[in-house]
Amino acid sequence: MTMRPASPDDLETIATLTSAAYRPYSELFGAPPMPVTEDYTPRIERGEVWLCEIGGQTAGLVVVEQHSNHLMLFSIAVSRVFRGLGMGWRCCVGWKARRGNGPCRRSGSTRMRGWSGISRSTAPSDFRKRVADQALIGQDGRSST
Repeated sequence: MTMRPASPDDLETIATLTSAAYRPYSELFGAPPMPVTEDYTPRIERGEVWLCEIGGQTAGLVVVEQHSNHLMLFSIAVSRVFRGLGMGWRCCVGWKARRGNGPCRRSGSTRMRGWSGISRSTAPSDFRKRVADQALIGQDGRSST
């Protein structure tokens, strides 16, 4: 696994990966969330977008904003091929090893936080199964079990 800062040549890859990764949220909200509609050019220029590559394929990306007293995770997106392998976490750890320091905060809507809150109440493997099985996630993003 290698981590590298994104370049302007990566814009299409970033857009495709982000759109696919956030598709469940787009369907849930009835509109694409901010990471899908974001113009990544300024973020690339600021060095905020990092790509995680495995065997020549883009496995995921992490977008980290540097603030004066903290870092903020703007987006983590993982390719469908690499889902369920802990790639989101691995991308963050890879980024931190290459670049980061300091406390980290995540952004996201209340519904996204609610959905990700499932992971705090279940084992990680159970969480992955529940998110992958759309029948177990209600229209409001809450677990139906």
